[in-house]
Amino acid sequence: MRQRKDETVIFADTDPMYQFELKRYFDFQLGGFDLAFTNSALWMATAVAIICGFVWFGTRNAQLVPGRFQSVIELFYGFVRNTVESTIGHEGMKYFPFIFTLFAFILTLNLIGMSPLAFTVTSHLSITGALAALVFAIVLFVGFSRQGIGFFGRFWPSGAPWWIAWLIALIEFISFLIRPFTLAIRLFANMLAGHTMLKVLAGFIPLGLAAGGAGLLAALGSTIGVVAVTALEFLVAGLQAYVFTILTCIYLSEVVHDPHH
Repeated sequence: MRQRKDETVIFADTDPMYQFELKRYFDFQLGGFDLAFTNSALWMATAVAIICGFVWFGTRNAQLVPGRFQSVIELFYGFVRNTVESTIGHEGMKYFPFIFTLFAFILTLNLIGMSPLAFTVTSHLSITGALAALVFAIVLFVGFSRQGIGFFGRFWPSGAPWWIAWLIALIEFISFLIRPFTLAIRLFANMLAGHTMLKVLAGFIPLGLAAGGAGLLAALGSTIGVVAVTALEFLVAGLQAYVFTILTCIYLSEVVHDPHH
């Protein structure tokens, strides 16, 4: 039993993919569905608590001259508001609560994943896929509620010859259908690749130190690489949250505004 535990620890320390393993804390079944509480659920709940706590703490004593926390909240609010208005227009403000929540949730999850003691929730395609599916469902709902069956007319190129219009319409329709997949894979792949690279580089450090001699130079180079990639990953964490949000705004803008007017 002791040997198995030691092997598990060694495996966790050396395998760069072990950090993405789901861990079940307790099992729960409801109507045949597996609703086990995992480390992914734990950190998503933690992200929601952080967001709610940060917003509450920053706005509980809102003043005309904002303090530090209130200034951060207002800056964050203004950034998302400007993104929505510049992409969708003033009419897009009705979707602001959803877009604000989406951006804050993804950004917080990405930043939490930068901690070596936490779990990178957005490194799982099931999570990013669920978020992308939610966005796609809302886009479809808004499109059909505003345009009805005429929603399909946006795929037909006006003014194009009939013999090529059907081909363009088919390409446009397929590209529309694959949007949730590209939206999900983009976030998932960036977070997975970055954290895997960090784990691989970090793994060279103890090996180099143990080898001594030229290995010390390898350990030094790996340490510099870890610091550089960590800084890059913080940038990627914010950038990918923004990309996910701005693409959501663009997709909503396309269905909010009639392309034929």
